[in-house]
Amino acid sequence: MIKKTGYVLFAFFFYLFRLLPINRQKVFLVATHDDSEEGNIGIVADAIKNQFPSMKMVYLTKKDGIRRPFSFFFGKAFHMATASVIFLDNEFMPMAYMKFNKNVKVVQLWHGTGTIKKFGLDSDTGEVKRLAKKANENITHLIVSSECTAKWYKSAFGVDDEKIFPIGLPRTDLMLDDSKRQKMQERFFEQYPDLRGKKITLYAPTFRDSQVENPEICLDFDSLNQCMEENEVLLIRLHPHVAEHCPVGIWDMYPDKIRNVSDYPGVATLLSVADQLITDYSSIIYEYCLLERKMIFYAYDYEVFQKDG
Repeated sequence: MIKKTGYVLFAFFFYLFRLLPINRQKVFLVATHDDSEEGNIGIVADAIKNQFPSMKMVYLTKKDGIRRPFSFFFGKAFHMATASVIFLDNEFMPMAYMKFNKNVKVVQLWHGTGTIKKFGLDSDTGEVKRLAKKANENITHLIVSSECTAKWYKSAFGVDDEKIFPIGLPRTDLMLDDSKRQKMQERFFEQYPDLRGKKITLYAPTFRDSQVENPEICLDFDSLNQCMEENEVLLIRLHPHVAEHCPVGIWDMYPDKIRNVSDYPGVATLLSVADQLITDYSSIIYEYCLLERKMIFYAYDYEVFQKDG
């Protein structure tokens, strides 16, 4: 109920500011899933800066919200109401109570590349699904990775065919750019010089709704430590919503072999430095497969996922 009140309040101020003229030199970026330079929003923002240096860009990230009421309800609502283009990498529920000027473009980039699991309206239920469906009515452009995935995105967002653009996602372009990948790798090893030359395995499990408040790390660290060679290291990358609730220090017994990199800002960099990936149902497999490296699927809860997913 508190969240819904916040959605309505944001929409109220949005409509007040919508009385003002649209600023054709302003873009509003909703990066509530990944606000790093390597996320879809960050890559698009960089391209806009290079091509249109005079364009004003305003971000809304997961750090914004009702904890910063003045900035959120006044500042962000003002900029969203007066921007000419809106980019999103996630659902933004206040949009369920909003309608944009007909000349405003609302571009949904999402944060996943493929369709290995249900998402959006296909996984939402109850009131969340109703609000998400209303919010998605504002989408004018839904960017998807390929024509093959278009039908799944159509179902997940409930948009018409003419709003779907199978032109590929920004983060995929980043993975295919050798020079940019090399720069990302160099930045990583400057921060972690002791990992240079190591055989790196990245463990990146997907998001599980049931484990947000009480995350479960289903790895036997003792066994891993024993079977790993001296030149091997395991990097653990948890989903942002899970990482903040993860018990502190559960892998600290093996600092030379196991590292928690959940707070590293760019997942594309982690993929680029990994010699192999361990995951389950995460859509990052579609980006990692472009590197043609080994993947191990560790689906410890496959039966539950098959039933609920």
